[in-house]
Amino acid sequence: MSFSLTEDQVAIQDLVRKVAREKVAPRAHEIDRLAQYPQDMFELLREIGLFALPFPSEFGGMSSSLCACLAIEELVRVCYNTGYLLAVQWTPFGAIEAGGTQAQKDQYLHGLASGAIRGAIAMTESQSGSDVAGLKTSAKLQGDGYLLNGSKIWCTGASVADFILVAAKVKDDSPKGKICLFFVDTQAKGLTIGKKEDKIGARGIPSCPLFLDDVLVPETALLGSVEQGFKIVMQAMNTARPLHAARGVGLAQGAIDLAADFLSKRQAFGKKVSEFQGVRWMLADMQMQTHAARGLVYHAASMVDQGIHGSELAPFAAMAKCFATDTAMKVATDAVQLFGAAGISADYPINRYMRDAKVLQIVEGTNQIQRNIIADSLLGRAPR
Repeated sequence: MSFSLTEDQVAIQDLVRKVAREKVAPRAHEIDRLAQYPQDMFELLREIGLFALPFPSEFGGMSSSLCACLAIEELVRVCYNTGYLLAVQWTPFGAIEAGGTQAQKDQYLHGLASGAIRGAIAMTESQSGSDVAGLKTSAKLQGDGYLLNGSKIWCTGASVADFILVAAKVKDDSPKGKICLFFVDTQAKGLTIGKKEDKIGARGIPSCPLFLDDVLVPETALLGSVEQGFKIVMQAMNTARPLHAARGVGLAQGAIDLAADFLSKRQAFGKKVSEFQGVRWMLADMQMQTHAARGLVYHAASMVDQGIHGSELAPFAAMAKCFATDTAMKVATDAVQLFGAAGISADYPINRYMRDAKVLQIVEGTNQIQRNIIADSLLGRAPR
């Protein structure tokens, strides 16, 4: 499969690269150091229309997951947190687009695409982690609505969102019930958004626990139908994985950029450090690994653009996410090594890349879960 970029895709890449280097890069260190939500960066992305990028033209987009990956890659190359703003907005959009009613699409999609409203999605629970099927948050039919009870952890963007798609289990005749997503307004009675976590990476984007105590939502708050709820959840995760994988590529390439620049300026034993063969081979390996990861990510994104979903997409999305984020961790760690003592100093940005990369190996389905998905596809087993 060829990944030659079209003129439009190259134009998007060039635009975002220019914006990233001129306007985003100068803010990256402060966003990480202060762990403050980058509202100015959100407004910048909204101003240039990036939130609509992967979605249909009716929302101002280009219907291109590959374009979205290009944008994330260029932003994360200089600032992980700014690129993350896009991914946080796109995951709930994808879920609503995949399974929402027309009324739900009309209510939420244009606002998400323009950046006028912000969404979040809450699935992870303390006792189940990556085991989506094992969640305990319940949704009980009561009158003409549902009563939600339970708790969530690591809801990214919760404290700045206007609404959250909350995964809950609707009880039925089966032992396990049906997993569904529900629209919950962040001002809803009974919903408490806890204190944001103090994270080692992704520090500018808040991740918070949620506590739902008899939160009553109308029947229209159910995304899609009870029967299709879990399918919608999994489809949203699969189609979003290339976007999260692109963050890994961006981190790896950004770490290479910093390492190459640092080594070309540093002298040791009477010559530039970049002239030592061992150092040159490390850089070469880092670049090869990153380019291989990029190919996997573009492949998976292109599958999404072709309308490929479900079990056909799942292993490729998992390979992209797993390999790209593992690569980001390895490349960033090697870059820190090449910086020497400077690599562990907060005065240099390279340690930020290593911290952000570690987060990526865990979020959006741990890389152990991704390996299970890949193995299941090889062994002919149904997705977990």
